[in-house]
Amino acid sequence: MEKTSPNAFIRILNAFIVAVVLLIFYIAWTHVTIVGNWVVIFITAFLVSLIFVQASELPKVTVKKVVYSVIYIFYLFIAIVQSNFDVARRVIQPHIPINPGIVKVKTRLKSKIGRMILANSITLTPGTLSVEVKDDYYYIHWIDVTDMDVEGATEKIVAGFEKYLEVIFG
Repeated sequence: MEKTSPNAFIRILNAFIVAVVLLIFYIAWTHVTIVGNWVVIFITAFLVSLIFVQASELPKVTVKKVVYSVIYIFYLFIAIVQSNFDVARRVIQPHIPINPGIVKVKTRLKSKIGRMILANSITLTPGTLSVEVKDDYYYIHWIDVTDMDVEGATEKIVAGFEKYLEVIFG
């Protein structure tokens, strides 16, 4: 009987953990209570995770990172709600007060997954859209450009997300 190598075991364990986390998010967001759906979602998430997740790409899980992740979810939710109200306020005014444009912002994040989550968070927030990423810079379409300066735009668009993502992903 052939023994499983430690690397294979770690890979399977990582895929299992990712699948469990994805299943928890699925249940939390859909409120589906059908166990058959849970099984299908878990198996699919496990197989996809097994194929695509590399152990070296996963951040180490610590209590601090878990706490920051929970806080980040609330921060993102609040940012989305505030931006929705801001865009709605602009739309209902007789003269739409916008000054659209593309601004360049800089990120301190080094991990690929942290950068991807930052770009998606910016895009999820109404009034901003991640257009392109080049090196440490993001090009963001902004509904109301109030600062063309890289540092100023970075502070207004990126800094809030980055302070949590930097702790979670580095």
